[in-house]
Amino acid sequence: MKYDYLVVGAGLFGSVFACEMKRHGRRVLVIDRREHIAGNVYTESVSGIQVHRYGAHIFHTSDREIWNYANQYAEFNQYINSPVARYQGELYNLPFNMNTFNKMWGVITPAEAREKIAEQIAGLGITEPSNLEEQALSLVGKDVYEKLVKGYTEKQWGRDCKELPAFIIKRLPLRFTYDNNYFNDRYQGIPIGGYTIMVENMLRGIEVKTGISYQEFATEQEEDGHVCVTDHAGNTYDKVVYTGMVDEYFDFCLGHLEYRSLKFETETLVGCDNYQGNAVVNYTEREIPYTRVIEHKHFEFGTQPDTVITREYPAIWQEGEEPYYPVNDEANTVLLEKYQELAKARPHLILGGRLGQYKYYDMDKVIGTALAAVREELS
Repeated sequence: MKYDYLVVGAGLFGSVFACEMKRHGRRVLVIDRREHIAGNVYTESVSGIQVHRYGAHIFHTSDREIWNYANQYAEFNQYINSPVARYQGELYNLPFNMNTFNKMWGVITPAEAREKIAEQIAGLGITEPSNLEEQALSLVGKDVYEKLVKGYTEKQWGRDCKELPAFIIKRLPLRFTYDNNYFNDRYQGIPIGGYTIMVENMLRGIEVKTGISYQEFATEQEEDGHVCVTDHAGNTYDKVVYTGMVDEYFDFCLGHLEYRSLKFETETLVGCDNYQGNAVVNYTEREIPYTRVIEHKHFEFGTQPDTVITREYPAIWQEGEEPYYPVNDEANTVLLEKYQELAKARPHLILGGRLGQYKYYDMDKVIGTALAAVREELS
C-alpha cells in the first residue's frame, strides 16, 4: 500500500498533522514507540482521577484560532493555574505577585513592593550579569531569588546557578497585582476527561501502531536520486513526519544533543481525599530532591475519596531514557544547525515538535507549528 505520510510520534504535533492531512484526503499512518498515544500529554485514569503521567500540562493560549481548534476535539474546563511555592515551611503564591511580596516583606501597596525590590537590586551593584545567579539577582533582588528561584533552578538544571549562563533567564515576571493566575493568556483550561481523549478524537479513523520505533519499523534507501521509505510489509511512504529526537533520526552521526530528563514517583493515597489543597506545589529548596508535587484530582476539581500525587525529579538525560527539554546553549545550537543542514538535504523529511525541532514549545505552539506545516505542505 502507498501512503502519503508516515507520522512518527502520536503526540500533539504528529496527531494534529495526521488529522489535518486525513481531512484533506491524504493517506496517513501514525506510529509511536510508546505503548500509547498522546505523547507527553498522555493522561490515564487511576482511582477515577485523570493522572498526567508525564507531568502537569495546562493548556493556555492567547490565540483564538488555536483555542477553537483544540475545542473541536475536547471540552475544556475552567482550571486556572495557580501554583504555590514551598520554602522551608513557608508558602508563597506564584507567579511573583503582591500576595508573594506581602507574605515575604509585609508590604501592602505596589509602590512599597517596587521600592523593596529596587532597594535590593541597587544594593547588589550588578551592572553586567555574567551568570544566571547575577542575572536573576539583578531582576528580582536577593530575597525572591534565594527563596523562590535559586534552589528550584539548580535542581532543574543539575548545576549551581553560578555555572549557568545568564541568558537562560531573560526575564522574571513581577506582577504588582493580587493575582495568582500564572498565565497571562486569555484562554486556559484542561480537557474534561484528560488529554488522551482529545488526541483519540484527533486520530479517529487514522491507522495507528504503538510500541514500535521508526528505526524498527521503516527503512530508507536512495533510488534514482530520491529516498524511498518502506516498512517490513512492503508499504511505501512519500514523506516522513518525524517528531522524535533529531539527532537520533540521523543515528547520532554528528554527536549527541543534550537534553534534560524527568523522573516521576506516583502514589495513590487511599482514604486521603485532599493531600495538599492545590494541583501544583513547587519545592524551591535545593535540599529537597524533587521540584514539585502534583495532586492530579485538583486539575478537574475532583471529589473522589482517594487522591493521586506525583513527585517530579529533574534528571540528567541518558540514552534510553525519556528526553523532555532541549538544552539550548551555544554548543548545542551549533550542533543542531549541522543536523538541520542534513535535514535540508532530505526533502522527504519533515521535523516537528519539541524533539524534532529541538526547541521548547508550549502546547498551543506545538499545535500552531503543526498547522503551519500542514499549510506549507498543501500550498
